[in-house]
Amino acid sequence: MSPSETVTAFIAAIEAKNIEAAVALAAENISYENMPMSPIVGHAGLAATLSGFLEPAATVEWRILQQWEVGRVVVNERIDRFQIGAGWLELPIAGVFTIDDDDKIAVWRDYFDMGSYTRQFAALTSQ
Repeated sequence: MSPSETVTAFIAAIEAKNIEAAVALAAENISYENMPMSPIVGHAGLAATLSGFLEPAATVEWRILQQWEVGRVVVNERIDRFQIGAGWLELPIAGVFTIDDDDKIAVWRDYFDMGSYTRQFAALTSQ
């Protein structure tokens, strides 16, 4: 798989809420960094984090607006959407993925506005 294909498959697994398939595309020692929070390292941490933000959502859609591959690095601009109850949490994201020589995601960094996420999540879960 090319680096872009790895990232696209990873996102498809997340949209399907298939945590096992998503984790299988990550390196054992993956560093998942939701900026500005502390990195989450390893498969167990990644699985727990994915479960935490996928579980409340009935439907998950990550719309890739643009994606570039430069060597082993993939950068995408996307809108991550989570259907929670009757509404949607929509979060603009800039994602940076570094793919190792085994075609696994070694580093995943997402840049987003935490305040926007927190406000939307609170509004959707307080109904």
